[in-house]
Amino acid sequence: MLHVWHSHMNHLADRSMAPRKTPRQARSVLTVDAVFEATLQVLLSHGLAGLTTTQVAERTGVSVGTLYQYFPNKQVLLHAVLERHLNRLAQAMEAVCRQSHRQPLDRMVENVVQAFVDAKTARVEEARALYRAAAELDASALVGRTSERMREALCAMMATAADRCFEDLPLATFMVLSAMVGPTRAVLEGGGPPEIVAALRGELVTLCQGYLDRVSAARTA
Repeated sequence: MLHVWHSHMNHLADRSMAPRKTPRQARSVLTVDAVFEATLQVLLSHGLAGLTTTQVAERTGVSVGTLYQYFPNKQVLLHAVLERHLNRLAQAMEAVCRQSHRQPLDRMVENVVQAFVDAKTARVEEARALYRAAAELDASALVGRTSERMREALCAMMATAADRCFEDLPLATFMVLSAMVGPTRAVLEGGGPPEIVAALRGELVTLCQGYLDRVSAARTA
């Protein structure tokens, strides 16, 4: 019963942050993409407190009225921008996991870590700004769905590892994802220097491979 209540509350939170309109025509999609990019630019230049829908509309080159057709306030706008960011991350992880099926476990880890870190550091300042925005929004349901997508992709991939098997695969995939998310967030949100960001990929591979070596067993023919 508690699970049902939480699911209902998450659904309500998502509905409250849903855009008023969903772009369907190509021109509308391009407009919304431009709005998202303008939002990030204003967020980076003025900070979360200084972000206004008026500034976003001006930078996009549309009227405030046009912007309000999609996003009635800056919270809904930020939620949509964060959703796009997380969806791209989940898509990158799902793609690399599909491509890595039936490979040795160490190669799987290298592929997945590279895809994850690349997605998070392609635009480092954007990622840092969105971490701060997520803390101000009711984004727990959105973050939870993204994490679940990545866990499912990892689980499906690791189940096919050519050389290793697991007694508790769901737990192993949860720990691997947590081992990637936690340090990455600490480095980016904490404003880690470029040399730390550059070293992140190799350190995460070492961390994940070391853990998986301990909790996996050789696959028998």
